[in-house]
Amino acid sequence: MIRFILGAITSLALAGTALADDMKLAVTTSFHNSGLADILLPQIKQDTGIEVQLLVVGTGQAIKLGAGGDVDAILVHSRSAEEEFLAEGLGTHRREIMYNDFVFIGPKADEAKLAEATSATDALTRIATATAPFVSRGDDSGTHKKERSLWAAADLAPSGAWYNEVGAGMGAALNTAAALDAYIMSDRASWLNFANKGELALIYAGDPLLFNQYAFLPVNSEKHPHVKAALTAKLEDWLVSETAKLLINGYRINGETLFVFNAD
Repeated sequence: MIRFILGAITSLALAGTALADDMKLAVTTSFHNSGLADILLPQIKQDTGIEVQLLVVGTGQAIKLGAGGDVDAILVHSRSAEEEFLAEGLGTHRREIMYNDFVFIGPKADEAKLAEATSATDALTRIATATAPFVSRGDDSGTHKKERSLWAAADLAPSGAWYNEVGAGMGAALNTAAALDAYIMSDRASWLNFANKGELALIYAGDPLLFNQYAFLPVNSEKHPHVKAALTAKLEDWLVSETAKLLINGYRINGETLFVFNAD
């Protein structure tokens, strides 16, 4: 009987340890759709013992989850929104991890002549002028925030039957663009990992304005004492490690790099 009780206590202790090593991380749909999470998470578990539970949402929703203390940290890609999050004391700091770029995808026929665009704003101007079908995520994600900033930079306010806001993640938005044979702005990683390309192709890229930085922000445990600050710090240490660098830089699809590690 004593042996049984001791065994039960040991099992409960081990279960408690496993539970203590669980943490919640809100990540963007573009990060998840890229397939990189499937590469990183098993190695994180092996190296640190941390079971990272992902909440896959747009950047806007990820920040709301962080603000409410519903996650321990966020991994997002909208610097202005991240800086506002920090200014409000909702996060402790911002750590850059990796980057890629946004690209314009569209019909191979390219009726709006995006291939001849001289800038990202020129590309959007050509789409609006041609009233060519365009799909917007419309979900307050980092990609959507970037798209809106580019329309504003082009001094345009898109509307009409040609402009389709879907209120969905990157994968669903790309599927809609494929179905409509429409233009869309995507992060490069999601596009490369997208299987349902149909008649779509990468038409325009290269403007420095399309730079896409991903950053890790721990939720402030002073505002939310239940947040697992120690595990978050341990995860951050791993994300900026040499192992993470090799995995992130080495993740490719058809020989193309999806992300570039740039943690300091």
